[in-house]
Amino acid sequence: MNDHSRITAGVLLLTIVTIQFGGYFMTKIVRGQVPMTDFQKSFARAGHAHAGVLVILSLVGLLYVDHTSLTGFWLWVARLAIPLAAILMSGGFFASSAGKDRTQPNQFLWVLWAGAASLALGVLTLGIGLIAA
Repeated sequence: MNDHSRITAGVLLLTIVTIQFGGYFMTKIVRGQVPMTDFQKSFARAGHAHAGVLVILSLVGLLYVDHTSLTGFWLWVARLAIPLAAILMSGGFFASSAGKDRTQPNQFLWVLWAGAASLALGVLTLGIGLIAA
């Protein structure tokens, strides 16, 4: 693993502490200690789950990225687009459900879709890079 991938993996591992805090916050939500609509609870669950799953997927992707023949811009896309998706998708769930008594997404739903695009770009680039290597 090269230095860029190693440092990225280290940062990703450190973010797991924030995901753990999110899990603690989720326990407060399900116990009714944080007032939320059913819609907001669903988006909080989805945001928390996407953060955890995509950080793990990011770590797995980093194990493979240095085995591609990608260089320059495309190497960085393969290395960073999946971690970026973890931030954008989970953040999109949280941001688009923020506000008192919200029952549908607000204008920040685009952040979620930007994360989905980043995820697609990252996995396609990494997958093609591995096949072509």
